[in-house]
Amino acid sequence: MAKQKKGEGFHSSAGLIRYFDAEEKSSLRIPPWFVVVMCVSTIVILTISHIVFKL
Repeated sequence: MAKQKKGEGFHSSAGLIRYFDAEEKSSLRIPPWFVVVMCVSTIVILTISHIVFKL
């Protein structure tokens, strides 16, 4: 079995945790329901266009 290196996991991910932890109030915020609605509507539109245009 390979030897595990201890103590490297926290140091390597510390920058990412700090980066994603800070949220700006001026950033664009998209609600989760909007993402779901857009995905479902895209699927419906592509399915209908595939049926109508026989691609």
